[in-house]
Amino acid sequence: MAEGREVQWVEIAPEQAGQRIDNFLLTRLKGAPRALIYRIVRKGEVRVNKKRIKADYRLVAGDLLRIPPLRLAPREAVKEVSDNLRDLLVGSVIMEGPQWMVLNKPSGLAVHGGSGVKIGLIEALRQVRDDLDFLELVHRLDRDTSGCLLLAKSREALLTLNEALKKHAMDKRYLALVAGRWPARKSYVSGRLERFELGNGERRVRVDPEGKVARTHFAVVETFENATLIEAEPVTGRTHQIRVHAAHAGYPLLGDSKYGVRGSEQVAARLGVDRLFLHARSLTFPEPNNGRPVTVKAPLPEVLESVLTRARSKQRN
Repeated sequence: MAEGREVQWVEIAPEQAGQRIDNFLLTRLKGAPRALIYRIVRKGEVRVNKKRIKADYRLVAGDLLRIPPLRLAPREAVKEVSDNLRDLLVGSVIMEGPQWMVLNKPSGLAVHGGSGVKIGLIEALRQVRDDLDFLELVHRLDRDTSGCLLLAKSREALLTLNEALKKHAMDKRYLALVAGRWPARKSYVSGRLERFELGNGERRVRVDPEGKVARTHFAVVETFENATLIEAEPVTGRTHQIRVHAAHAGYPLLGDSKYGVRGSEQVAARLGVDRLFLHARSLTFPEPNNGRPVTVKAPLPEVLESVLTRARSKQRN
């Protein structure tokens, strides 16, 4: 890791422009937990052109970046990948091109280390794929969400795919099982989203008039007695967007420990849902080299297929 007792000054080169400051620091400060990166940004220890910035600031060519001196305790260093995790990640690759890779991310695996997570998917995958000089997340999935996750294998591909995200040139579709009968006429939910912290420091998201614009399209796929399988297409990409919008509409996702309610917990228990029922089932993005659309699909995990089988059985009885 680039650590030391002196302040570092870094001028951003043209090929480094466009990436978020938090992702840049995670790459540069090898082994630094994500929580530490956010802390030094939040406290103003990281400066761009002598000004405070937020973690989602995107770098511009010529920016002068101040990085404070860091010293990591041994326990904070990224730990080695276990054989089980190595096998899991290797088996999770759905499709791979010269400049990109799509994984079927397992539920329960955080995409980044930090906040009590010793190692995340990206840190582990960099160890597993040590044949690659560059590997970065193009977008993120919640820790408990499974399905299609896109990674870039070059700086150029990352910039191109990030631009496609900003221009809404990617199509992401999720399957979710919600409590209650979702009305067929409710095709979208719009509600500004704001992050906040609970008293214990846990971060959550809520609908708030002062929050950031967020919109999600929904479509009914299959209806059960007390639940509905829906397809969700996030138009924007806010944290926990699908989960919060569904709960705000009155139909929380089953297995959602953050935004569920007692009624949804009872439905989840009856159907044997023991994880968040949210799966990124398809992703369409432009090939970085030629712009042609690439579509990748991730099969629904067996544990979620079993839930649907039980729901259909109860429907017949």
